[in-house]
Amino acid sequence: MAPLHAGVVVIGAVVFAVLMALSARYGFHRDELYFLDCARHLQAGYVDQPVLVPLLARISLGLFGPSVIGLRVWAALAGWVTVMLGGLIARELGGGRRAQLMAAWATASMPVLAAAAHLMGPTAFDIPAWAALALVAIRVGRTDDTRWWLAAGVVLGVGLANKHSIGFFAVALVAGTLLAGGRRLIMNLWFAAGFAIAVAFALPDLWWQARHGWATIPMSQALNQENGGAGQIANFVVGQLLMVSLAMVWVWVVGLRHLWRSRQSVLRGLVWAYAILFVLFALISGAKIYYVAGAYIYLLAAGAVALDGWLGARKRRAWILGIGTALTTLAALPLVVPVLPPTQINWTYRVNQTLSETVGWPQLAATVRGVWSSLPADQRSRTVIYTENYGEAGAIDTFDRGSGMPAAVSGHNSYSWWGPGDPDATTVIAVTPGPIDGTDYAIRLGQLFTSVRAVATVSNPYGVDNQEWGGHVYLCTGPRQPWGQTWTQLRHYG
Repeated sequence: MAPLHAGVVVIGAVVFAVLMALSARYGFHRDELYFLDCARHLQAGYVDQPVLVPLLARISLGLFGPSVIGLRVWAALAGWVTVMLGGLIARELGGGRRAQLMAAWATASMPVLAAAAHLMGPTAFDIPAWAALALVAIRVGRTDDTRWWLAAGVVLGVGLANKHSIGFFAVALVAGTLLAGGRRLIMNLWFAAGFAIAVAFALPDLWWQARHGWATIPMSQALNQENGGAGQIANFVVGQLLMVSLAMVWVWVVGLRHLWRSRQSVLRGLVWAYAILFVLFALISGAKIYYVAGAYIYLLAAGAVALDGWLGARKRRAWILGIGTALTTLAALPLVVPVLPPTQINWTYRVNQTLSETVGWPQLAATVRGVWSSLPADQRSRTVIYTENYGEAGAIDTFDRGSGMPAAVSGHNSYSWWGPGDPDATTVIAVTPGPIDGTDYAIRLGQLFTSVRAVATVSNPYGVDNQEWGGHVYLCTGPRQPWGQTWTQLRHYG
């Protein structure tokens, strides 16, 4: 087997450097602000995720404070690792220097990798976890050394501590390997030991879920209802063409064929796993197009190995593919990373809302702080700051921390388990999104309070349309029930 080419490491390092150079542009994403509050409420599990991302966010808070660069360094490192895993998988499949470099280049050019590794969140780590599990499984299939299932158990366990979706991949991979005739590789004590290791990593989250009514289940159902629609299957299928650089789509298709034609049960099992999950997620209402993104790492690597000889026959072919990949990736970058000035990204909101959701948070927090500061001192002492969603709460808790304001409360996702603040509050400053979701929050709040008055409007200095643009800050007094009871009516998942 050829050694790993140093160029694979270099390509990964370039990806890391680019991501870090862009990390300070715009600002925190709403999910990142939420993860920071999850880190401040560190526990064994959460409504919408296991513990890994909040744990890393807690470390970042300790090392760097609430720094967007300090938080995103973990995601950028995950991007570097993902590129290296692409090269390692090509090597494990028998690829030499050219195949390894092509696999690393193909991985580095994936728009979904740039999008995921730019932001601190579970997807940034889910993609390399899938790739690492595939790598170890390929090693088991190549060597027949089932002791490698212990390493697979560690990879799966860490992946489950980050996001539940890798569990679907693991089950599909096992089922696919069995379908491909790999019973001997699965039915052994080493596989059982690896499974036990993975379960051990998942126990803290399982314990939390059991103590909180398996909250992830209704949260997932709410998310599916929120994001589902008649065009779900078409969106998912077409979306798979956007996971990799358009010039590389045919490469992963070749990789799929290459793995299927192999006599190794694990390699054919990887094809089965992709097919099973492709159909499953296409049919699940609300499934995001990136749910199988991790599979494209091993498909691209397999394609690189299969095409190695063809590319080597004429050097011009490799150059054409490389340049085409660079051009199509550059065309996609404005949709996934902050390369444009924030005043020029409104058009991206129709395709990808992520970038728009990284601007305006300091201004929102300052607006709320101004409303709170304007209240008489005796009224402030009995005031709660309530937000409709976790991004608003996270922004207030991050940018207004140390100002003397109370921490924000919300009914959204994990905040719904963290309490209402002062249950006897007589004044509530309510922060609501803009009209984009079609909800009239003034009417809704009017059912809970005798006086509801809009005192500020949320905007941002760039004129960027996002979920908060045009939202309001309401001053609510005269609760019709004690605030502790009112708050329970505002709890929601999504």
